[in-house]
Amino acid sequence: MAHEHVSPNHSSDRSDEGTGTVPIKVILFVLVFAAFVMMLNETTLAVALPSIMDDYDITATTAQWLLTGFMLTMAVVMPATGWILERFSTRSVFIFATVIFLVGTIIAAIAPTFIIMLLARVAQAVGTAIIMPLLMTVTMTVVPIEIRGSVMGLISVVMAVAPALGPSVAGFVLNFTTWHGIFWVMVPLVFLAALVGIMWLTNVGETKKAPLDFLSVILSALAFGGLIFGVSSIGAIRIGGPTAELAIVLFITGLISLALFVWRQIALGRTDRALLDLRPLRYRNYTLSILVLLFLFGAMLGVLNTLPLYLQGSLLVTALTSGLVLLPGGLFEGFISPFVGRIYDRVGPRPLIIPGMILSVGTLFAFATVDENTSRGFIIALHVIFSGGLGLLFTPLMTTALSSVPRTLYSHGSAILNTLQQLAGAAGTAVMISIFDTVTAESLANGANEVVAQADGANSAFFASALTACVALVLSFFVTKPKQDIDVTELVAE
Repeated sequence: MAHEHVSPNHSSDRSDEGTGTVPIKVILFVLVFAAFVMMLNETTLAVALPSIMDDYDITATTAQWLLTGFMLTMAVVMPATGWILERFSTRSVFIFATVIFLVGTIIAAIAPTFIIMLLARVAQAVGTAIIMPLLMTVTMTVVPIEIRGSVMGLISVVMAVAPALGPSVAGFVLNFTTWHGIFWVMVPLVFLAALVGIMWLTNVGETKKAPLDFLSVILSALAFGGLIFGVSSIGAIRIGGPTAELAIVLFITGLISLALFVWRQIALGRTDRALLDLRPLRYRNYTLSILVLLFLFGAMLGVLNTLPLYLQGSLLVTALTSGLVLLPGGLFEGFISPFVGRIYDRVGPRPLIIPGMILSVGTLFAFATVDENTSRGFIIALHVIFSGGLGLLFTPLMTTALSSVPRTLYSHGSAILNTLQQLAGAAGTAVMISIFDTVTAESLANGANEVVAQADGANSAFFASALTACVALVLSFFVTKPKQDIDVTELVAE
């Protein structure tokens, strides 16, 4: 069934007309609120890992699967979201995403074993994987290009600020109850989002009877699942044993499957039947913006998931204090992101992303100097500056990337962006935590006490994040301002 199509070429004075009788602002609010809750959930467990490790009697390497397993699932599901958004209506996709997330959240709250909790996190990840591309695609479809940066600024709050606030929210909850309470807090929020969506959300864009290529689905799962499992098992590979052998085999399988997946998508794309249309990657500005985002996101999540370990293990603060240390930076980034979007609409990406990258790289190198005597005030100041740099980056990069492809490829462009971003996030988290564990173990073996050893592990992980961000800094100099909404016929020209 085809639904009413809202053209992205409306002038700005018509941007509130909406679809049917529902204003566009209401549609975007519903999607932004749901996405914010889901992305907030992604990092809430970071400060709760020590408690979860004690309850289930598991190691840090095993516990990190609650974080990387979440991102692994998202990376497996997201390649199919381009097809999902073309095949099913906005309402259907939204309701499915929120309901499966809600079910997963309830199961996680009452999970008696680690395996059940991990499966619940998988269900949460499925809902999150669908909601983010849905939000981006609807935004790019209904919002005119002259105010697109301002609206994408709100999405930046979801993608960057929500994960940053996750540890703060979790730390606050843990001060009053156990880690189970983190999930119970999410339940009414997700239920409210689902209820509001059912009442107010209308369909945006057109659906079509696109055939599902099952071979592409299988190759996608093997490719992205194998790659993320491999990079997430760096710690196990370092130690050796059966798990290491399995991780190496799956990583190689992932590489081979990725090559086959890309080949098949290119072939199917010629007849408009690809599960994930890769044609957006033919646009230089899109690809450059994506690469900057990937290196940046990997560095960011690596830092956000390592900081609580350092704060609690080396500075010996509580889970609540650990979350509160990260709160000012998250709030600051949330405050400036909408303003950055407005500035982007006037000046374009480069005056924002180059200073933002310099700030981010500089603060990451400063993080690499921390030790067991570093003051909390210094950490808070660095995190605020780092968050300010991120605030200058996410809106311009996302808006530039998606504005550089034809309107007919928005859903696939957002699917590619979100898929690769999760792959980068999983890699960044796994690599930084592995570096943290490795250096900590070496310091302990050399006679250092636990507090000093964990500080050594943290500053080594932060230094690796800084080097990763340097790659993004170099690439950022080549990102340019999109000319205008691109017509599909320009695909051949480029």
